[in-house]
Amino acid sequence: MKRLLLCRHAKSSWKDMTLRDIDRPLNKRGKRDAPVMGDRLAGQGLTPCLIVSSPANRALKTARRLAKQLGYPKKNIVIEDDMYGASSESLLALVRGFDSSCETVIMVGHNPETTSFANLLGDLDIYNVPTCGIVALDFDVRSWKDVSRKKGSLVFFDYPRKADTEEVD
Repeated sequence: MKRLLLCRHAKSSWKDMTLRDIDRPLNKRGKRDAPVMGDRLAGQGLTPCLIVSSPANRALKTARRLAKQLGYPKKNIVIEDDMYGASSESLLALVRGFDSSCETVIMVGHNPETTSFANLLGDLDIYNVPTCGIVALDFDVRSWKDVSRKKGSLVFFDYPRKADTEEVD
């Protein structure tokens, strides 16, 4: 069994319009939300053996905040240049290249790619993965090279404001 968590980067800042898109940092909400989501993952006992991030500043900062909450060494985060502006096909190729000994992987990227990729892999109908949202999918395979379209089973779809939108009994 392989578990893939697709995370959209946390909320980014548009304060400095002179920055290139790839250099935009997290805003205050993004800096708050990423550790919250990391805590939620840690609370589920989730221990990734790999965290892969887009090179964009906001994605990498999100990955580092998740890693901290999960006890994952920040220095072990793999920066994958091809995740910035990626297609679902290139993301799938990346996933198929993961080491088979690794059971759980977190990928931190961007939208619309995160939403499209989650929908493709899980045959889902998610309209939008919000900032710092995470879609977790399980694949009944032994090797990442066997991950394919519509074969992922949704484990959960969580995002920072989800608790605010759920009804309390």
